[in-house]
Amino acid sequence: MDATHNPELKSWVESANDPATDFPIQNLPFGVFRRKGTKETPRGGVAIGDQILDLAAVGLTTGPNLNILAGAGRKAWRALRKALSIGLSDPKQAKRLSKWLVPMKKAEMFLPVAVGDYSDFFTGIHHAMTMGRMFRPDNPLLPNYKWVPIGYHGRASSIVVSGTPVTRPNGQTRGQTSPPDTPPDFGPAKRLDYEVELGFVIGPGNPLGKPIPIARALDHVFGVVLFNDWSARDIQTWEYQPLGPFLAKSFASTVSPWIVTLEALEPFRCAAFPRPEGDPRPLPYLYDEADQKSGGYAIGTEMLLASAQMRVQKMAPARLSRCSFRDSYWTIAQMVAHQTSNGCNLQPGDLLGSGTISGTGPGAAGSLIELTQGGKSPLALPTGETRTFIADGDEVIQRGRCEREGVVGIGFGEASGVVRPAR
Repeated sequence: MDATHNPELKSWVESANDPATDFPIQNLPFGVFRRKGTKETPRGGVAIGDQILDLAAVGLTTGPNLNILAGAGRKAWRALRKALSIGLSDPKQAKRLSKWLVPMKKAEMFLPVAVGDYSDFFTGIHHAMTMGRMFRPDNPLLPNYKWVPIGYHGRASSIVVSGTPVTRPNGQTRGQTSPPDTPPDFGPAKRLDYEVELGFVIGPGNPLGKPIPIARALDHVFGVVLFNDWSARDIQTWEYQPLGPFLAKSFASTVSPWIVTLEALEPFRCAAFPRPEGDPRPLPYLYDEADQKSGGYAIGTEMLLASAQMRVQKMAPARLSRCSFRDSYWTIAQMVAHQTSNGCNLQPGDLLGSGTISGTGPGAAGSLIELTQGGKSPLALPTGETRTFIADGDEVIQRGRCEREGVVGIGFGEASGVVRPAR
């Protein structure tokens, strides 16, 4: 850690000094914005309290995405963070920089990076165990789970920024108890779900054919976003064998607009997931002593839901679950090392999804299929409505925050979306 993490540091932007803000001066996440109601070219900014500082204030022209900044590397990121921290904490610079501030409520946010490729992993062991028990009660984890970070290649074009409506997907479905010769139905998904995940934004890439060693893997990660990887469970059940997820996942994935950098997350590092006795030691290309000691990140997440009726009545969203990324069986560095171990080339702006994050206690599941035991136990909302899966008109809201004694807490903003009826 360095001076930018100093818990005594304050900003001349007063809202940044509110203990409840997601964006104190110790955070300084990056996003892409423009003023609402204008045709301005979207451009890079940094969140500070309830304001956005245009990066042009420090002489940085990004264009409509942050891919170039992501690809600049850790030395450049640290220099920029230091300059922003000094500028936003020094009252003598307030007059010069304040003209570059835009209130968040007057800004329109965009995807922070142009996502060229997207891989989704399956690192949440408690989610993997719960889902496995539903379908394989005697053998919930497949033999490869504790040896390799499982993942699949997802669809980048349907990744959308928070606030973008999500249309209920159509697809083929067939009941699990239907006779083998029963033809499938085609129509709207009936078991629409969310998945609480984090997304890791890739910075500098690697040449095709050259793996990234685990000890250097975090040098290739720009930062972290919230990531709701929507899932149509009934479509997925029918289509996923033998090749894996397809239309059940590719209709939408929602990310938060702010990239919280690994520099900002430094105070919230922790040990990797403690593997139970008897679990295999990772293969050498996935094992690094330093990564085991501090390669985890204590990032808390929560998922909330506001039905159409709740919003009409101006009720607060109902919290459905809370969980933490520290329950991930594999670290970020292990994901990067495995993704590139075959020579796959990552590029700036690529996204790696964590997979659904779940805990072990009540209300710690990262999806409705877990919380409702496959739809058998409906959840009650404050209005008296119940949910087994997401209904049309529901707004799903993911939030994230890091807290630790002795340091200033930081947040991620929101990744939200309202579900529209199928077309």
